[in-house]
Amino acid sequence: MKKLLAMAVTAAFTVSMLAGCGQSAETADASAQETTQETESTDIETAETADTASADTAERTTFTVGFDAEFPPYGYMDENGEYTGFDLELAQEVCDRNGWELVKQPIDWDSKDMELSSGAIDCIWNGFTMNGREDAYTFSVPYVDNSQVFVVAADSGITTFDDLAGKSVGVQKDSSALAALEGDAADLAATFGDLTQYSDYNTAFMDLEQGAIDALAIDVGVADYQIASRGEGFVKLSENLASEQYGIGFLLGNVELKDQVEKTLLEMADDGTFGKIAEKYGLSDSVCLGK
Repeated sequence: MKKLLAMAVTAAFTVSMLAGCGQSAETADASAQETTQETESTDIETAETADTASADTAERTTFTVGFDAEFPPYGYMDENGEYTGFDLELAQEVCDRNGWELVKQPIDWDSKDMELSSGAIDCIWNGFTMNGREDAYTFSVPYVDNSQVFVVAADSGITTFDDLAGKSVGVQKDSSALAALEGDAADLAATFGDLTQYSDYNTAFMDLEQGAIDALAIDVGVADYQIASRGEGFVKLSENLASEQYGIGFLLGNVELKDQVEKTLLEMADDGTFGKIAEKYGLSDSVCLGK
């Protein structure tokens, strides 16, 4: 009797095991099928994105440029209340040649990534540093070789980096100068009395004029413009803080639009239009495109 009972238990256990194995196989098959479907779906979405980008460029009627409206000579508001500047004039010429309407969209520089990823702007074109950001955006070819310098009052007695020790220094938020002072030039920044961050350089220059800060770390093109427009009260230190290049920043992967804008920009360099616009804004020595 015990033998018969043992055989019955063994048979039941075997059936249970076979049922379990069958379920595992079915689960594996279902999982494999889902994985295949997900892969196919991803491939379709990627293809659709590429097709959309191509169609977008072909059917485009407007081109929205995000820029810092307090960053002369690249982007700013003139005495007539109109947005202008080197980068905006380049963008206007690109639009004219492609039959697009230029939309000038001033942005909070701290929010530039959100503006770009949301589709509120098509690119960031406003003295935008490429170095260190190559993996975060799709960039055009570089068109400006830029450096960061220190500007001080002409009668300040500050002539070298050593003279900045214990001094109050200003810099714009999220700027290349700030990146340098927090990176390769961190040892220099550690000697300052304090480092004040500003939302825009116009406000920083006002503080420099009033003596609220002793020096201002700034892009050389902006420094030259500000010094020229404010008279002879300021000078640049002879030593550069850092160097970099400017490019036009597009949403990562938006190669189609980048290629079209870049192609037009290179044509402008070849026919001399780019150089004429650079000369108008005193940037002939800074531009690298077409040289």
